[in-house]
Amino acid sequence: MDLSRFVSSVTPSATLEFNKKVLDLAKAGENVIKFTAGEPDFPTPRPIIEAAIVALNEGKTKYTNATGIEELRSAIAAKLKRDNNLDYSPGEIVVANGGKQAIYNVLKALLNLGDEVILISPAWVSYEAQVKLCGGIPVIVPSRIEHGFVPEIADIERAITSSTKVIMLNSPNNPTGAIYPEEFLRELANLCIERDLFVISDEVYEKLVFDAPHFSIGSIQGMKERTAVINAFSKTYAMTGWRVGYSATSSTVAKAIAKIQSHLVSNVNTMAQYAAVKAFEVDTSDMVRIFRERRDYVVSRLEDMGVSFNRPAGAFYVFMDITPYIGSRYENSNDFALGLLDKEKVGMVPGSAFSYEGFIRMSYSSSMEDLKEGLDRLARFL
Repeated sequence: MDLSRFVSSVTPSATLEFNKKVLDLAKAGENVIKFTAGEPDFPTPRPIIEAAIVALNEGKTKYTNATGIEELRSAIAAKLKRDNNLDYSPGEIVVANGGKQAIYNVLKALLNLGDEVILISPAWVSYEAQVKLCGGIPVIVPSRIEHGFVPEIADIERAITSSTKVIMLNSPNNPTGAIYPEEFLRELANLCIERDLFVISDEVYEKLVFDAPHFSIGSIQGMKERTAVINAFSKTYAMTGWRVGYSATSSTVAKAIAKIQSHLVSNVNTMAQYAAVKAFEVDTSDMVRIFRERRDYVVSRLEDMGVSFNRPAGAFYVFMDITPYIGSRYENSNDFALGLLDKEKVGMVPGSAFSYEGFIRMSYSSSMEDLKEGLDRLARFL
């Protein structure tokens, strides 16, 4: 029996694959330092956990509206207005199983077979796979380290064809930590309006910013009808396993997404939705402060090693240039990552996973003790 050609065209998530290799070594008794997974090492704040327990005790264990409970969608609408200057009604918001499903829902609602989606590389590993699963064609536009990994408008414009339908944005960015400046986003908005293109703006790291403010392209005049804003509770509130994210779109796109959601999953876990409502009352500024301290430490250590990288302004990753170390011994970033894991028991994700060869991603969502030890091992390896 032949499998679907859509499924056959994609590979498993490289970040999860490398994370699994690290976990398997740890289970085997190896002293492994894990810089692979993109999740905060903090526990979910206690008030959020308690809200889920209260929901369970109150019998809130049944199906909900496919788009999410009214309380959560209203809270999301209020947050978008307060924090991002975005005007969405609860009816234009669909709660999904994490930001990952929220993006898939939008792509599925928009793409026809052969439609092209522009991805800015380095690009998060699931973008390309999801585009292919929806019958679309990913078109990679590289950004450059010398430009701080902010793409050039001219490069994007050259990639546009008669088949282009969507441009995918991710700021703050995974894996580079870059934050796209407002000036760039306004230029891009003008281009999208001129060429009638839709934008999916992945903003899941919006609260993890250190050196520059976050700005949403959806807040620009004329962009609401052609933008899907994606966000989630995973990174900001250390709720990766709870699987609660959302899309904010025009009512037309939201209704299409609601149809998909109703047939695909019915609704997001009910008690997790009530917990997410509580999350908006939780102050996570201490977590952001600690991430900034870790970022500064990692940057200082890498500078001492002479490694080239772009100073991350947000998220919790640093994307390092390893081209000086690739040659006869390690042919590419995947070989380099496997060598680092084998020889020094340090797990990182190769740049090839992000459609950007010659680099490697380090997540600094680890304790300071692990950061010190892991960077000592990396220095020895280099």
